[in-house]
Amino acid sequence: MLCRRLVCWLLALSLAPVTYAGAADSQPLRKVRMAFTSMSSVMCPPWIARELGIFQKHGLDVEVIATPTGVEGMNALIAGELQFLQISGGTTASAALGGADVMVVGTTLDALVQSLMARPEIERPEQLKGKSVGITRFGTSIDVGARIALKHFGLVPEKEVAIVQVGGMESMVTALQTNRIQAGILSYPAITQALKLGHHTLLEVASLGIPYAFTGMTTRGRLIKEDPDLVRRYMMAQTEAIARAKRDKNMALKVMGKFLRATNPNALAESYDIDVQKYMLRVPLTTAEAMKSVLDDLGGRVPKAKDADPRKFFDDSFVRQMQSSGFIDALYK
Repeated sequence: MLCRRLVCWLLALSLAPVTYAGAADSQPLRKVRMAFTSMSSVMCPPWIARELGIFQKHGLDVEVIATPTGVEGMNALIAGELQFLQISGGTTASAALGGADVMVVGTTLDALVQSLMARPEIERPEQLKGKSVGITRFGTSIDVGARIALKHFGLVPEKEVAIVQVGGMESMVTALQTNRIQAGILSYPAITQALKLGHHTLLEVASLGIPYAFTGMTTRGRLIKEDPDLVRRYMMAQTEAIARAKRDKNMALKVMGKFLRATNPNALAESYDIDVQKYMLRVPLTTAEAMKSVLDDLGGRVPKAKDADPRKFFDDSFVRQMQSSGFIDALYK
């Protein structure tokens, strides 16, 4: 049972039970609790796995929970209140450097698919001096994106430009509209909403070509050691959900709309085209290169990150096994 302090902010999504005709056997489903950490379309694989009965196909009964940001989600994982977390590699590595027994087991996007967006009166990046850039929470991938974007323009975060926490991604556009912040790091579908309201893009962070373990699956190292079959089943279900999303746009849009509570079809379609079709990896493999970028960024704030071995922060064995067995290839035939 979730402890009392989490009940205030964990949002359990009430979904009707799904009967999946292709269930592998009649064994009781294993109950699992996972959380996604942002109201963004990059989080759609577990949504689709839950809605289409793919988790059940792999023997799992998964409770899908929303948390406001990755910080709260990571705290719940560390406390043992979750088995899996859909979250950035940066938040995972930061927690691990702090002594937490957490590890990335898959990466769904290995680029920072975010945009630095500004109010209409901010026409040039240098106009951000003395102004505020909004993020969700410190230590999240949104925070990373803000610092990378500002440094790209030769601006010093927190000295020349303030970095302000505004809460969840759904709060970012409101903060721009009310001039609480003059710019912010947004993801889809918030990017489309902000553009419609007259804000504009100063930088697409992914265009910088920096490999980065942006979003993926994290669990505890103890679970990997003690119950690798559970991790394997979970990863197979998510990988199958990615394939279904890429192959069935209409289905993906319907599920994304439900979880995002979005009704704008154009915004959803743009989110799908960018996050799912363009950037989401068919093979959710975490690489040392993508994790090194995570550690390079953390090095400015966490000294231990500078000399850390990227391979100590992820376990790619489950994805590599799916690759070598032909499981992933078969999903696209």
